[in-house]
Amino acid sequence: MRKYLLIIALLFVSAESQSQVLISLLLGDKLNSDGLEFGLEGGFNWTKISGMETNTYARKWNLGFYFDIRMKDQWSFYTGVLVKSNLGVDKLTDNDLELLGATIYKDFNDFSQRAKGDYSQKINSFIVPVLVKYKFKNNIYVEAGPQFAWMYNAWIEFESDIDGRDAIIKEYNKDNINKVDAGILGGLGYKFRKGPGWTLGAKYYYGFVNVYKDRDGTNNSAIFLKLNIPIGAGKKNEKEQKG
Repeated sequence: MRKYLLIIALLFVSAESQSQVLISLLLGDKLNSDGLEFGLEGGFNWTKISGMETNTYARKWNLGFYFDIRMKDQWSFYTGVLVKSNLGVDKLTDNDLELLGATIYKDFNDFSQRAKGDYSQKINSFIVPVLVKYKFKNNIYVEAGPQFAWMYNAWIEFESDIDGRDAIIKEYNKDNINKVDAGILGGLGYKFRKGPGWTLGAKYYYGFVNVYKDRDGTNNSAIFLKLNIPIGAGKKNEKEQKG
């Protein structure tokens, strides 16, 4: 767990070079108020697709921004966009590849044998949660609601070690995948202070839409480990105390 938290923190630091994160840093202190918290959400997720012979979770990073809008009492409305996020599944079997119409690469030295390596389905998506959130007095919270995803790229990736060198081949198949995914998400977490502050949480998602257009029962599911960091809120509080 400590390793994942350290990597997530490093992810936020390195992400400052990306344009959407720079925009967040510039506007965060203006967006945060008593009724609205704005910041960065990033973390790690394990994802797979049901209805496949493989049952191996793919491990992915994700990064985006969030809005936590306070409603009545302990209730709030939580949304945002994961702008760098991935769905999919690892270690596709030969049966999976045949059903998907994907290429099965042969060994260069023996064409009767399958080339050594792993196949995976990669799906790049913009992910938008629309959640109702309740925070208890001990700063533990629960959240639930629909989640939507817009697929903008997808491919089947073959990764192999050939003579000590990594080889990656991508076979794009986004035309075979539904662009819009929708499902239900639930989660819980802990906020480290009463006001704007870091939040650590976990979420589970299950999709109701078939991933593949011509294959029923193929649904996305994912477990998310997330870290939320409000942007500009600390500077805003310091200004208010000085005033």
